[in-house]
Parts: sequence; structure tokens; C-alpha cells
Amino acid sequence: MSELTVDRARRGEIDAFVESVIGLFEEDGGTHDPYLDVEWPKREGTSYYAGILDDPDCLLAVARDGDEVLGHLVGMLVGPDSIRLARFAVLESMRVRPGRRGQGAGGLLVDEFFRWARSNGAEQASVTAYAANAGARRFYERHGFAPGSVTMRAPVP
Repeated sequence: MSELTVDRARRGEIDAFVESVIGLFEEDGGTHDPYLDVEWPKREGTSYYAGILDDPDCLLAVARDGDEVLGHLVGMLVGPDSIRLARFAVLESMRVRPGRRGQGAGGLLVDEFFRWARSNGAEQASVTAYAANAGARRFYERHGFAPGSVTMRAPVP
């Protein structure tokens, strides 16, 4: 095993990046959200992520062991604007391959996200996790995230 590293995704890694996103959609969304289109990253992921790869308000980061991509993170900057008084960094998507979890790659991805957010003037960071995904919630809490709001759903009668 090589040393784990994290940095920005490279154009030649988009396929591996999208494979990680596909895994997230299948494992997390497919388990916890019957309204999530788990086929989206297979259809549109390559063009979507290639299109935002060089956007300064977006972070596409990968965790690697040598040349092997172990996981991904997507970050977005929002605000300040007419509603938000400060700049926020949103951790939109993150996954580490199941067989490689617990070895530090996830923590390195979050550290990179916070470095990027700080260097871009963000004052707050947020992440959304499914309420039923206790493991993800514990992971994010260990990295300083705390509940800030609750989204509730109900079927429309």
C-alpha cells in the first residue's frame, strides 16, 4: 500500500471519479431515498463533472493510494448573495470505497474540503446526510459538523 493522498481530480480521472459517484448513488441514495434517480451519474455524470472540473467555485477532490482512486468529494461555494450574508462551502457528495473505509481517506478528503473552503473565504460549511445513515452522520460529527436543520418529508395526501 502506498501513502494515501488527496488533491483535485485530474481530467484523466473523470471516469474513476464518476465510478465513485455511481457507488455513492447506489449504496446511499438507493438505500435511503426511493425518489433518487440512481441512474443519473451513469447517464450524465461524466459531462456534469467534466463541466465543473475547472470551476473555481467547485472542488472535485479524489483520495488516492498511488494511482488508484479510492474515493471522491464534491464541494460547492455559495453566497454571499441577496439571501446569504456570508460565503458557505457545501460538501455536496463524498464516498470512500467500502473496502478502504476506516483507513483515513475520508478524513483526508474532509481536511482538503476545509482547506479549500477556508482559502476561498467560506465562513461556514455544511453537509447533508440521510437521517437513516447513522455511520455517515457519526463520521461528519467527528469532523466538526453538527445538526443545523432537519428536513422532514410526508407523502402528499
